[in-house]
Amino acid sequence: MPPDESAPNVHRVFRRDALTETFVDADGCAPLLLRDAERQRLLLDEIVTTLELHVVGQPQWFKFPGEGGVTGLYLLSESHLSIHTYPEWGLATLNLYCCRPRPDFDWEGRLRTLLEAGSVSVRTVSRGLSP
Repeated sequence: MPPDESAPNVHRVFRRDALTETFVDADGCAPLLLRDAERQRLLLDEIVTTLELHVVGQPQWFKFPGEGGVTGLYLLSESHLSIHTYPEWGLATLNLYCCRPRPDFDWEGRLRTLLEAGSVSVRTVSRGLSP
């Protein structure tokens, strides 16, 4: 299937030196909040808006049955954004892969507020650079 180029405002200003992947782990979160699919959707929508990202197509969501968590995936013109929640461990993990410079996001502040995270680890790795 050919790529969907119909997304509005798709920016094609990508830079090899801007390829980054951000890994975020929020631990000690409130299990009830981690089961809330709408809360996760609001979080990812906030990230998209704040970082001026561009969603292509419809976000994909899966709510695990019973006391399970939530998985969400946004395909971006810049790459992808995902979240996986594990209420049984009080853990949320997020991943953002991006190929252009972007504003900063207050991962720690927002995850402490929205998920009542006790601790937040953010690691950003440069990708695609030759040694």
